[in-house]
Amino acid sequence: MDSTAFTVRLLCAGGEAQAFQAPADLPVLLAAERAGLRMESSCRNGTCRACLRQLREGQVHYRIAWPGLSADEKREGYLLPCVAYAASDLVLEPQ
Repeated sequence: MDSTAFTVRLLCAGGEAQAFQAPADLPVLLAAERAGLRMESSCRNGTCRACLRQLREGQVHYRIAWPGLSADEKREGYLLPCVAYAASDLVLEPQ
């Protein structure tokens, strides 16, 4: 089990931000929930896209070959927090 944790900042409308710690071995969505923050979600396996967010800063990785993102979305920095794992500190745009 990896004990590394990264800081994730969720930007909100109005410029405010909520921050939480995301362990490297836990999807970003689950880390947010464990910190008491609610993020939109439904399927939790990368197919419904309800949790889609844009990554402003940082890097993530996936344990599945191709999450439910188009090639353009990946290039533009979108991610699915339900299946994305933090690989650095992150800043996420609001939906």
